[in-house]
Amino acid sequence: MTDTIDPNIHSTGDFGAPTDSDRNSLSIGPNGPLLLHDVRLVETLAHFNRERVPERNPHAKGAGAFGTFETTEDVSKYTKAAIFQQGQKVDMLARFSTVAGEQGSPDTWRDVRGFSLKFYTPEGNLDIVGNNTPVFFVRDPMKFPHFIRSQKRLPDSGLRDNTMQWDFWTQNPESAHQVTYLMGDRGLPRSWREMNGYSSHTYAWINAEGERFWVKYHFISKQGVHTLTNEEADELAGTDADFHRRDLFEAIGRGEFPQWELKVQVMPYEDAKTYRINPFDLTKVWSHADYPLIPVGTMTLDRNPKNFFAEIEQAAFAPSNTVPGTGISPDKMLLGRVFAYADAQRARIGTNYAQLPVNRPVVETNSYTFDGHMSYLNSGDAPVYAPNSFGRPWADEVGEVDNSWESDGELVRAAYTLRPDDDDFSQPGHLVRDVFDDAARERFVETVAGALEPVIEPVLSNAFQYWKNVDAEIGARIEAAVRERHGDQQPGGTPLKEATPVG
Repeated sequence: MTDTIDPNIHSTGDFGAPTDSDRNSLSIGPNGPLLLHDVRLVETLAHFNRERVPERNPHAKGAGAFGTFETTEDVSKYTKAAIFQQGQKVDMLARFSTVAGEQGSPDTWRDVRGFSLKFYTPEGNLDIVGNNTPVFFVRDPMKFPHFIRSQKRLPDSGLRDNTMQWDFWTQNPESAHQVTYLMGDRGLPRSWREMNGYSSHTYAWINAEGERFWVKYHFISKQGVHTLTNEEADELAGTDADFHRRDLFEAIGRGEFPQWELKVQVMPYEDAKTYRINPFDLTKVWSHADYPLIPVGTMTLDRNPKNFFAEIEQAAFAPSNTVPGTGISPDKMLLGRVFAYADAQRARIGTNYAQLPVNRPVVETNSYTFDGHMSYLNSGDAPVYAPNSFGRPWADEVGEVDNSWESDGELVRAAYTLRPDDDDFSQPGHLVRDVFDDAARERFVETVAGALEPVIEPVLSNAFQYWKNVDAEIGARIEAAVRERHGDQQPGGTPLKEATPVG
């Protein structure tokens, strides 16, 4: 049995019997009522009503392609993972997306872009979920649903709302680094092919000797990094909402296969205990001077999906999919996502989503999870419990595990313990002052001022102070630009007041 339908055979119903007609319903005479026992009509309409699975909550709008990843460098001193041994080549799938937009939203809205990868390795599937920015908005998973809701729609009008967005960001100053990326040029990539991808999270690597390292993945576009202007993005949003999806599909169709070079930052295990920032804080980056990029290999996308729904919409990515030699870290957001991402797929596409061809590993499985909705693979009459006395293998390793770290203390609800350089504004300030050039800073001020134009008090004043905390000059320029747009009137007719510090 294959996973595809032969389009050349006679039309059939879902269970194989030939279909009488795919055009006309069964009725009493040409003009009479329809009949409930028209099985094909009922089957067609009932399936149509269920044709769409629930869209992803974040990252609903996206597309992707298949390809290969080849490890070209020797990084075996850091990891024993089969995929990262020099000369290894595996098939893979990449999906790119926006974060906040729904299925029908334009590709070119200003937003962070998802950069999710699935590698079909000889040791099982390895998933790396990331974005086109090296940081994120929050560092505790408790805040994640609140963040996503603040970027979606108001409960009364059902409209997106700038005040709601800025209220969340300014009430959570840790967002400043990511918002600076978002409001800068990288918030509008020209194409998915022309943006970098980052794991953002810190992951673990373990070598054959059991030595542990902390790593961050960087996928550097060989096409270069190119962006759109606000005007170009707005025009495309109105003329071609699927611009990025079309660009990737057509480029691969032409034989222009995009490539990314994988490089990693590697931190020795012990360094993490004393590094000047918390290396597991998702809102921070590691200095490249301290931990330079180490080349690993090349990712190439060279095959478009044959069926978008089966191969892209049903593709399920989760950072819980690790392989020997890789693992997770004490990053709180990552720890939350290890549960939440896989569970979101169970809710979205079903208990047995791992059995779908696009999610199925290339190696044989022997899992003691069984049955449930839409179960296709099964273990026959083998024991369904472990341990057992009837020959079905089961695991019983005890003692230390490869992917581990030390932790001790009382159970608490608290933020990370601050380290010497652990503040929320230094890194975004560095980004504005030292990475952006004058032209980029000018575009940044214009973009932020435009986004703040409809924002009302007290959120507006909080936003002015938010940017002054990032950089005093930039914050003052943003406030001046907003005031210039409105004279002495705040949207809604109330006078603009002087900014006061965010509490």
